[in-house]
Amino acid sequence: MAAHRRPKQRNLGGTAARTALTVALAGAATGTLFEGAGHADPGSTPERLKAKADTLYREAEEATERYNGAKEAAAEARTALDGLRDEAARRTARLNAARDALGSIATAQYRAGGIDPAVQLALSSDPDAYLAGAEYAERAGSRQVATLAGIREENRELAQLRAEADGRLAELTARQDELARHRKAVREKLAAAQSVLARMAPAEQVAYASGDSTPPGRADRDDAPGGAVVADAPNPRAAQAIAYAYGALGKPYVWGATGPSAYDCSGLTQAAWRSAGVSLPRTTYTQIDSGHRVPRSQLAPGDLVFFYSGVSHVGLYIGNGQMIHAPRPGAPVRVAPIDEMPFAGATRVA
Repeated sequence: MAAHRRPKQRNLGGTAARTALTVALAGAATGTLFEGAGHADPGSTPERLKAKADTLYREAEEATERYNGAKEAAAEARTALDGLRDEAARRTARLNAARDALGSIATAQYRAGGIDPAVQLALSSDPDAYLAGAEYAERAGSRQVATLAGIREENRELAQLRAEADGRLAELTARQDELARHRKAVREKLAAAQSVLARMAPAEQVAYASGDSTPPGRADRDDAPGGAVVADAPNPRAAQAIAYAYGALGKPYVWGATGPSAYDCSGLTQAAWRSAGVSLPRTTYTQIDSGHRVPRSQLAPGDLVFFYSGVSHVGLYIGNGQMIHAPRPGAPVRVAPIDEMPFAGATRVA
């Protein structure tokens, strides 16, 4: 089925353009794109400054993907820890109930003329000592034996759960430390990129923000950028993912964002495929393994396309050598050629 008609493009201009740019930059780092405007560095050419900013933004994106991974792992560790604590609470309640039952037996025996030595040992802090002694087991009734066996098993499982919870707590702490490191790295790289941009002349800053490819703007599904016809999607799910990505055009890049008002690169592809009922992992380096690899010569609309040797960037292929992606802070979601970055691989998820 055809995924798209020829998309019409509506460029942002005037107040709308200024508003979109301001929103995009707000998510990038503290300060604005035009900090230091009018103070271009006479010792650096625009090409060198652009290359330096590109490098810093790419490094920031690599740190962002590591941040995303650490954040996901921390959330998983927190969920697991909460589950273990809940289970430990349930088992503690059962253990207390079993001990209360033994207490009732002891009370009854006392009223009848004394407490059975076996029960006395059972109520001690070491019920295993009772069960280890065959002579005591023989003196206990079947009910006591079953109750004591249950207590021993609950004690064993409770100790195991507490040990697992301690391990998960240590893992969570480590993940939170890792998260803080990656957050700091992202912010430092973004701040450095902003510093480089501040050395550009105002016109160069505007040109860099708009990018060299299709100008940012919201397109519908009637016209493709540059007048190219978007290829048919191979199936309804791919068509839905592409439609979602088109709906995100013009929205700002914000590191760590997964929509619906802003995205980073893997957040956009995850959200697009989620709209089609397909669950993707959070990061570029896990998304590349979420389906089966396809060679560049066999790309189809809806495929995930990855870039750079560290697989630090991803876009959604829409056909004819084009993709929709969230480029970097200051550059909203847009259509771009896949040739503008070093190609690292592609994955088909449906």
